[in-house]
Amino acid sequence: MVDEILQSKNDLKMQIRNLNFYYGTHQVLKNINLNIKSNAITAIIGPSGCGKTTFIRTLNRMNDIILGIKIEGDILFDHKNIYDDDIDVVDIRRKIGMVFQRPNPFPKSIFENIAYGLKINNLTVNKGELRERVEIALRGAALWEEVKDRLNTSALDLSGGQQQRLCIARALAVQPKVILFDEPCSALDPIATAKIEELIQELKEKYTIVIVTHNMQQAARASDFTAFLMLGELVEFDITEKIFTNPSQKITEDYITGRFG
Repeated sequence: MVDEILQSKNDLKMQIRNLNFYYGTHQVLKNINLNIKSNAITAIIGPSGCGKTTFIRTLNRMNDIILGIKIEGDILFDHKNIYDDDIDVVDIRRKIGMVFQRPNPFPKSIFENIAYGLKINNLTVNKGELRERVEIALRGAALWEEVKDRLNTSALDLSGGQQQRLCIARALAVQPKVILFDEPCSALDPIATAKIEELIQELKEKYTIVIVTHNMQQAARASDFTAFLMLGELVEFDITEKIFTNPSQKITEDYITGRFG
């Protein structure tokens, strides 16, 4: 079923082909093949240590900063391999943004957190445009109404959920095409988690979303497609509803029903 839905290359934002990843001689990802649909939410699930975070960090070359790694295979973004020699890695990380497990606002004002990426990438021509882009990003992250009267106060004074939405706004400000979320709700309370999930649903109208989560209910609620990783291998990939109601593999069923993991 999933192959029929993802058969048109025009609908694909990213294509992962024969991906292998090594830390030194230790192989962490093994021959991963996966298509990521444009303007959809793809969840990556699996037990701790299965390679979820390593996988998502290959999608915008965040693993490049680690010594001793080796990557084999292709990752196509808009049909261009992001690991080609002529690729601008900074540009790739702008177009494929990432929101991490724990909120990591800069020790700056709310305004400066959002403006930072715009400034270093020279994406605005004057202060008026800068202010406008900051507001647009904060609105996009459903945070503007909560912070518009205190933009010059420290971002560290925000609640955990607000800090995470600030980090989402920071990613949105530079106008990415893909947003990667690495367990974005693991440090949040249920109310903040619900806000983030609702926001992610809204964001897929404009962006392609990939989310790593250890929360089965979250994957079932929030995603359109789900990939199940086990020991570095892609066990199963399908429409989320099918994964959670009628998986093809017994090991997938065992995992999502809590028999292990």
